[in-house]
Amino acid sequence: MNGEILVRDNPAENRFETEVEGHLAVAQYVLTPGGIIFTHTEVPHELGGRGIATKLVEAGLASARQRKLSVIPRCGVFARYMQKHPETADLLQPDIRATLGI
Repeated sequence: MNGEILVRDNPAENRFETEVEGHLAVAQYVLTPGGIIFTHTEVPHELGGRGIATKLVEAGLASARQRKLSVIPRCGVFARYMQKHPETADLLQPDIRATLGI
């Protein structure tokens, strides 16, 4: 893999996505009034171990922050990332923050 991983929001499909070497990796979401629920992240096996899931999460969280949306991480990939990065805790509602132990 050469170059930077470019993640884009595809609102028509409700997902952040990137295509690498002909494979599509996605982070799916549902928008709610004032919030975004991340429901599933999928990176093809062929692309594993390259940090692509992290790039999808970072793009999704950056978008939420920019749009002033609260985050509900129903996807384990997002939940684990947010647990490891407490600087993202302000994006969570207090009850969800407590559930994640942040």
